Amino acid sequence: MTDNPAVAPYSAPARPDLLSSPRRVGVLLSHGFTGSPASMRPWGQFLADRGYAVEVPRLPGHGTTWQEMNGTGWDDWYAEVTRAFDKLVAENDQVVVGGLSMGGALALRLAADRSADVRGVVLVNAAVASTNRQLLAVPALKHVLKSMPGIGNDIKKPGADELGYDRTPLRALASMLAAWKPLRTALADVSAPILLFGSTEDHVVDPSSAALIQSTVGSRDVRERLLEDSYHVATLDNDAPTIFEESAEFIERVTAD
Repeated sequence: MTDNPAVAPYSAPARPDLLSSPRRVGVLLSHGFTGSPASMRPWGQFLADRGYAVEVPRLPGHGTTWQEMNGTGWDDWYAEVTRAFDKLVAENDQVVVGGLSMGGALALRLAADRSADVRGVVLVNAAVASTNRQLLAVPALKHVLKSMPGIGNDIKKPGADELGYDRTPLRALASMLAAWKPLRTALADVSAPILLFGSTEDHVVDPSSAALIQSTVGSRDVRERLLEDSYHVATLDNDAPTIFEESAEFIERVTAD
């Protein structure tokens, strides 16, 4: 799968000549759990075409095999988004972070840890909690089973494909779930403006995450946008143009001064 350009990391330099401001603005976009950069590439290209520097890293263990992913965890994924973030900070005047599902959780972790460097946060069906009680068994189940059926390609639009795994690696899943608790505690440290996209019908992430984010973050500027015609992978779904356009407007607003 790594030979497929769609699952490879995506990178585009800033084009200040295309922006209303002469400042260089960077945008980090992270894909979700068991997904790949394919889910973010159209969004990243849209923003790059408007002059923003864009980085879409491939998280370790993703875009290859679920077996390889089972040898990775939250610390590996966060290290990779931090690497991409540091590159954007070094090369640009301001940086906005965003992500889909677990990618949104990684973006929030960055916004909490690096609040001075994060100008804004864009979230699409971000996952930081769940009401699914079956997940409580994962820490024990990971010692018995290596994987369970996949959660990928929850997309309403016919023919769309995020190029994710058809199996969910349980050791990796347990690592993500373990990272949620300290992240929820750290949400109070997130001070940057937030644009929160949420699908009204999502078969992967339930509404508890969006509610918790809105009630817990330290940000005073939090705006929610409901997506009526998309499932979980909304960045490839019918509402993708809305995400692209409104995120560009948000980025322009939060980096204006």
